[in-house]
Amino acid sequence: MLGLTSLGAIHTAISLVALASGVLALVRHLEISPATGLGRVYLWTTVLTCLTGFGIFQHGGFGKPHALGVVTLLVLGLAGLATRRRVFGNASPYVATVGYSATLFFHMIPGLTETFTRLPLGAPLFSGPEDPALQKAVGACFVLFVAGAALQVRRLFGLRSQASMPAGQGAQP
Repeated sequence: MLGLTSLGAIHTAISLVALASGVLALVRHLEISPATGLGRVYLWTTVLTCLTGFGIFQHGGFGKPHALGVVTLLVLGLAGLATRRRVFGNASPYVATVGYSATLFFHMIPGLTETFTRLPLGAPLFSGPEDPALQKAVGACFVLFVAGAALQVRRLFGLRSQASMPAGQGAQP
């Protein structure tokens, strides 16, 4: 199926669940958080996506996709430490939120590459990982990530400001 090995097909299925749960978490909760069911599904399927990706070597040995998997796991670990241990002090909610969102952006890189260098069948959208059109698509996803992360940080800052106000002095309509 589309030149995928059995492991590649399992990896793809898991990654699609991760992408869908991550996007839904952002839409519903304005963040990806392990405090929600969608957030937990996203985190575990992202870990599984990385782990299954380490066994896929269709383009030779250890390469850029594998390195991205390592980076993704490291960022998930940092975000988890920020969430559970608050190792970044007052910045912990910001580090966690931006970290989890960054991992969703990381999903998009191989997702776009692997999907659209295979589809549509017989006439893929991109010729390969170095295709300038693919680079522009990844760049557009990066711009969306930065804009979304900025909005998330702004939202968290607003929530923190409201929480620190004395009773009765919240935002007026």
